[in-house]
Amino acid sequence: MELSGKRIVLGVTGGIAAYKAAELVRLLGKQGAEVQVAMTEGATHFVTATTFQALSGRPVYLDQWDARMPNAMAHIDLSRSADLILVAPASADFLARVVHGLADDLLATMVLARDCPLLVAPAMNRQMWENPATQRNIAQLQADGVQILGPACGEQACGEVGAGRMLEAEEIVEEAIAFFAPKVLTGKKVLITAGPTFEAIDPVRGITNLSSGRMGYAVARAARQAGAQVTLISGPVGLAAPQGVDRVNVRSALDMHAEVMVRAAAADVFIGVAAVADYRVANAADHKLKKDTGGIPPIELVENPDILAEVAAMAGGPFCVGFAAESRNLEEYAQSKRRKKNIPLIAGNLIQDGFGGDDNRLVLFDEAGVHPLTPAPKSVLARQLIEHIAHLTGSH
Repeated sequence: MELSGKRIVLGVTGGIAAYKAAELVRLLGKQGAEVQVAMTEGATHFVTATTFQALSGRPVYLDQWDARMPNAMAHIDLSRSADLILVAPASADFLARVVHGLADDLLATMVLARDCPLLVAPAMNRQMWENPATQRNIAQLQADGVQILGPACGEQACGEVGAGRMLEAEEIVEEAIAFFAPKVLTGKKVLITAGPTFEAIDPVRGITNLSSGRMGYAVARAARQAGAQVTLISGPVGLAAPQGVDRVNVRSALDMHAEVMVRAAAADVFIGVAAVADYRVANAADHKLKKDTGGIPPIELVENPDILAEVAAMAGGPFCVGFAAESRNLEEYAQSKRRKKNIPLIAGNLIQDGFGGDDNRLVLFDEAGVHPLTPAPKSVLARQLIEHIAHLTGSH
């Protein structure tokens, strides 16, 4: 319910992508938003107002002279009660009319009369999107403070392929959530590691751990929502990259070490969430080990580089945050790790409280003391961690 209490006016304009707006209404409501739909006449040729009324639980507005408003000023009343106007899909025609301040239907008049932010998700044929006129309009909208969501590239309803597809409903909801998040890390570059590493024994076997990557991915998402430019170095997990996050896939601890070290100097914040293997196999076999070779094959282990310690030791390096997953003595071991690696902040948890799951119980340890967080979903804890980092770094 990350949009709980938010009042969103969803504008729907004419275009085949209007069918996606129905799912968008449902998903916004699922996140707790109060959704009021306003349609253009063109939109009604693709989806009916009845569909949106059923999904939103509210009457749909199409006419700026709608008599249901006691003062006959729907364009004023609807926009004044909104925290956000979101137009999806936004046709090329609608974008052009907004740029020029036209007020020839309810939705355009509402946008002109608004005192709340405006987000638009363009949807049109690739040549319409690439047309210089449309690109000039987009540039002007951005200069006017309008946030542009997408568009995406791919196959279009007309059969052509290219830029102009409206973002999927799930992506637009994610952008709406990010829009409302406090921008406590605006302008910061954040580098994050997540997931397990896999240390090969032979081509099919290896040493790994039960890290799901969920906590690291939640931290990456929260950092991006806080306005940061985020790079996520991820071990092998079955998770989609958070929207707007640059993900680099790695397999072993040495792979992760290499990718981190080429990026760490440019980062403002480094958060080591990954469960990196302490050791790797020195004598990994080139071919699958067979049982019938006689005896148990010896496995020689060597120590992996300590990524967090190396980044923390960099002169002028980023603000470093570590993670400590322990089975006992959490405070003792976490504080010892923080002091040994000389880092300002470490987030600790007992593995029985959330390792591999959706929820967790985090305790933050820094120079000021111990800060236990209330058990919660990892998405909530990630936002609290980012806020704590912003506080310690003086970002807000």
